Amino acid sequence: MLEELKDRVCAANLALAAEGLVFRTWGNVSGVDREAGLMVIKPSGVPYDQMTPEQMAVVSLESGQRVEGPMAPSCDAATHLVLSRRLEGIGGVAHTHSLYATAWAQAKRAIPAIGTTHADYFSGPVPCTRIMTDEEIEGDYEANTGEVIVETLGDIPPMARPGVLVANHGPFVWGETPAQAVECAVILEHIAKLASLSADIDPYPRAVSPKLLEKHYRRKHGPDAYYGQK
Repeated sequence: MLEELKDRVCAANLALAAEGLVFRTWGNVSGVDREAGLMVIKPSGVPYDQMTPEQMAVVSLESGQRVEGPMAPSCDAATHLVLSRRLEGIGGVAHTHSLYATAWAQAKRAIPAIGTTHADYFSGPVPCTRIMTDEEIEGDYEANTGEVIVETLGDIPPMARPGVLVANHGPFVWGETPAQAVECAVILEHIAKLASLSADIDPYPRAVSPKLLEKHYRRKHGPDAYYGQK
């Protein structure tokens, strides 16, 4: 079942490790087959150097129940499910505890758009969620994590801001495919590092001008994009 998607999800998880975005087993990538109504995700707690496609867990997109796979899915599966259900157009989700992005999440700070490198990929600041309530934590914590991410995005198109920092926790990012979700995780970590270094030089850096932000974002995204080869 979904052998090709299992291969792609496994490869995306291994790419997280190769990019240096995970420590120990702290990270996961999922992929969705909407026609089948299923999500494939990394198994919980499996070391990356031992991971194989056959170990990937297949769960129902509607119920969250495991329907195939020898191992339990990641404990973050419920968060991935909420995002996959609620964010239009996404086909993959990645979660990491990468150093710089997680530092901003622990500081409970959005990453400001202060340069064109940021603007090439995010149409504005990388949002940070509010602190979750005790009731949300004590309830269905992982699903509520997804809900607070969706709440934080609000009316922002998911692909215009392909990632959110969960306060006190870390980043969740997404893309049209699992591989694109990993690419967003790589970009987000670079943006977070740049912002951290910029704040070391100037503790209160000014945001990039709206016009310059829009110019850099739109030259890579949208119908009038002209970056790269056609």
